[in-house]
Amino acid sequence: MDGHTDDRSDMRVLVTGSAGFIGGYVVEELLARGYSVTGIDNYSKYGPVTKSYDDHPRYTFVEGDVRDVELMVRLLADCDHLVAGAALIGGISYFHAYAYDLLATNERIMAATCDAAIEVLGQGRLRKVTYLSSSMVFESTDSWPSREGDERRVPPPLSSYGFQKLAVEYFAQAAWDQYSLPYTIVRPFNCVGVGEGRALGDVEIPSGNVKLAMSHVVPDLIQKVLKGQDPLHILGDGQQVRHYTYGADLARGIVAAMESPDARNEDFNLSTAESTTVLDLAEVIWRKIHGPERPFAVVSDTPYEHDVAKRVPDVTKAREVLGFTAATTLDEMLDVVIPWVRQAMADGII
Repeated sequence: MDGHTDDRSDMRVLVTGSAGFIGGYVVEELLARGYSVTGIDNYSKYGPVTKSYDDHPRYTFVEGDVRDVELMVRLLADCDHLVAGAALIGGISYFHAYAYDLLATNERIMAATCDAAIEVLGQGRLRKVTYLSSSMVFESTDSWPSREGDERRVPPPLSSYGFQKLAVEYFAQAAWDQYSLPYTIVRPFNCVGVGEGRALGDVEIPSGNVKLAMSHVVPDLIQKVLKGQDPLHILGDGQQVRHYTYGADLARGIVAAMESPDARNEDFNLSTAESTTVLDLAEVIWRKIHGPERPFAVVSDTPYEHDVAKRVPDVTKAREVLGFTAATTLDEMLDVVIPWVRQAMADGII
């Protein structure tokens, strides 16, 4: 624990963006490990949401804006760790609909987060900031797998979202260089899980005979198959390669990186080691819902400009330094996510 041996029950972690998709998994993991947790979120993406841990005795939620530096300073005063997860984030359509807002808002969030952490450093208990970056920092690479350090060697991302997530990593490095604010950078790859509803700003986009808010590929494909779309519409030829990683696995990796003394001022790709094409993903979902009898058929729609062809991480460093592996298989993930999406559709939340 950064060289300390404190009882976790005496340690408090501030999680920004705690009502978000990955943030929810991180809070659950921290509570399960015995930490006290303060979460902050302004509900800007989904509106008010309820979480299973809302009434947990070691959890405190603050509805507020991370861009409020004074508020952040007050919350950090009694915290040992900060997990910086707050950001505007969405699927590929989100990148295009909110290209400027993603860049401008997320830069302000990150600057305020660092300002507050720098202010309390040395005065309170804060030991380190663990920053959530993204696999999109490798957006412009033409060689795989992507290793830690490649983000500084390959051309910068073309999307404003990818560029801003790379900026997160520069914030982390600069705050250390000038103010000695310790950091760890984690890069989740293609999080899959439950709990992600329809974003308030999502715009429905036609995909064949179905309109969806086009959030992320897994819930979108599940919805289209559940709605009976046949043939199934996919973006591009379906040969895009992704590493679908379960949210609970990512949370374990994030907390392991937060805790590890060997992670100080280091960066980690957090991902399953398994590559899957979008076409293969679509067929697995199809078979799980329709069974083997119904022929699988797809139609290719025009892909988005920033629909990266391959995101393939090297996961060696996380395994060797953190002892982290993402073990949940795609089959296991889908067995959890498909029933959740079916119920969420019935409840009208996606």
